[in-house]
Amino acid sequence: MKILLPLLSLLASAALAGEAVPAISPTVQHEMLKPWQQNSIDLEAGYLWKIGGDTPLDYEIAPVILSWRPAYQLHHVFNSGAAIVMRSRFAAIGQAITQGPENHYFGLMAAPSLEFWNPDGTWSIYGQIGGGLGWIDSQGVTGGQGQDLTYNWFAAAGVSFAVTEKVDFRVGAMFQHLSNRGATDPNPGLNSAGFTMGVSWDF
Repeated sequence: MKILLPLLSLLASAALAGEAVPAISPTVQHEMLKPWQQNSIDLEAGYLWKIGGDTPLDYEIAPVILSWRPAYQLHHVFNSGAAIVMRSRFAAIGQAITQGPENHYFGLMAAPSLEFWNPDGTWSIYGQIGGGLGWIDSQGVTGGQGQDLTYNWFAAAGVSFAVTEKVDFRVGAMFQHLSNRGATDPNPGLNSAGFTMGVSWDF
């Protein structure tokens, strides 16, 4: 009996030491992810003013942009927990031309999104450069866009702040170039710049 009790105690200790750690549920694991480790949907609106280009006409443009940013493709996490990441950005854009001969522009565009995130994932600084193509209702006006098929090139930068665990507020600046890449002569390119603001949902 004196030998049996220590033996049972030893066996119990070994069993407890080898007990598996409970797995983290997918729901809890998902809540632990940083924003840049998730998908994001961005809805932004803004206003742009002509700042140059070949066209002599004055333009003002009100864009609305719906974007999808998947989880990061490249990243580096600093010792502090802050991170710099590279993600893709795919967007559909609709623009009301509030001043100019045309009325609207609809397009698609894509760009890499370079983002710096603080350790808590509550704010970020972002920069994007990309382009795409779209369709404008060209009017055949001298100085206006020469054809319906019009290409876009843009650059954007800004900041985002967490409103809730899944929602961020975004505000930034945007530059845009519209032209048809020389498909018509003359090719009245349009440069415009202004601001954007909106919200992001992480999932």
